[in-house]
Amino acid sequence: MIKFRCENCGQKIAVPEIHAGKKGKCPRCKNIVVIPNIPAEQANPPTSQNGVNSAKVDRQKSPFNLAFLDIPPAAETPPPSEYGGSGTASEIEKELMAGTGESEPVGERKLPWIIDIFLYPLSKPGLITIAIIIAVPLIIDIAVRSLGIFGLFIMFPGLLIKSVIGLYFYWYLAECVRDSAAGGLRAPETVGSVPGLGEMFWQLIQIGSCFVLFAAPAGIYFIYTKRTDVIFRLLLAYAVIFFPMGLLSVVMFDSFSGLNPIVLVCSIFSTFLPYCAMVAVFSLGVLLTYGIRRITGESPAFGILVYCINTPLALVGAHLLGRFYWRYREKLNWDV
Repeated sequence: MIKFRCENCGQKIAVPEIHAGKKGKCPRCKNIVVIPNIPAEQANPPTSQNGVNSAKVDRQKSPFNLAFLDIPPAAETPPPSEYGGSGTASEIEKELMAGTGESEPVGERKLPWIIDIFLYPLSKPGLITIAIIIAVPLIIDIAVRSLGIFGLFIMFPGLLIKSVIGLYFYWYLAECVRDSAAGGLRAPETVGSVPGLGEMFWQLIQIGSCFVLFAAPAGIYFIYTKRTDVIFRLLLAYAVIFFPMGLLSVVMFDSFSGLNPIVLVCSIFSTFLPYCAMVAVFSLGVLLTYGIRRITGESPAFGILVYCINTPLALVGAHLLGRFYWRYREKLNWDV
C-alpha cells in the first residue's frame, strides 16, 4: 500500500499500489493530488504459493479509503481479470468507492465540543503515549528507591531513559498541535514517524524558547521581588495574552520566525474574540492545576495524581491550539 499526505491540507491517504501515478481528489480539501510512485524494489510484490499475486485482494474488503480517486474511463481501467472478476467499469468504480477507509477524522465533531475535547487523548496511540510517559518514569523512581544502594546502578540509565521520554513528550505535543490543525479530533498515530533525538531536542528548544520569552519574565520578577504589584500583573498579562499564540505560531512554522511580533499581534487582532475565549480556557486549566496543587500540598501521592492528570490535559491543550488554527486559518493567513 502507498501511504502519503495531501500537500494542501495534510490529510492522510492510503491506496493500493496499483494506483501509483494516478491523480485524484483529496477527500478533505477536494484539491487534486498525485499518488506517488512506489519504489522500484516494491514494484514486483511477492506471489503466493499458487502463483496468484498477493497484492490482488478483494476490493470490497479493502481497509483503505479510495473515495477520493477520480476513476478513469473504461478505456483506462485495468483488465477485469486483474480485479479477480468480470465486472464492468462502473461496477469496479463502485467497489473502489465502497472502501471502508482509514479511521481518519476530518474535523467535524459528533459530540458537543466541551465533551469531545476531553476525549482527545482516548485514542489508542494517545493512551499508549500517556501510559509510557506516566508509567516508565514512575517505575524507574520506585526501582531506584526500593533497591537501596543497588539502585545506583539503574539511576543514571534511568535518567537517560526519562530524558528521552521527556523529549518525546514535547515532540508529541507539537505533533498533536499539527495534527489537530489539519482537522484531527483524536491523538495521532506516530508509529513509523518518530524523529531522532536531534529533532526532538530542537522541538523542545522551540517550546522552551516560547516559555522563556513570554512566561519567564513574570516568574523571574516574582522570584527576585516577592511582590505581586502592577509590574508583575503587567508581565503576567503579557504572558497570558501572547504565550498561546506564540506557541501555536512557532509549532506551525517549525521555526523561530513564528515569534515575529508583527505576526503575533496581527494574528491576535484578526481573531480577537475567539482567541480571548481560547486564552480563557487555557487560563482556567492552569488555575485548576494550581488549585489542586495547593490543596494537595507536597504529598508525594497527590503529586503523582496531579502528574497523571496533567499529562492528558497537556494533550487536550495541544489539541485546542491546533483546533484554533483549523477553525481560523483563513483569518490567520499564515503561509505554513
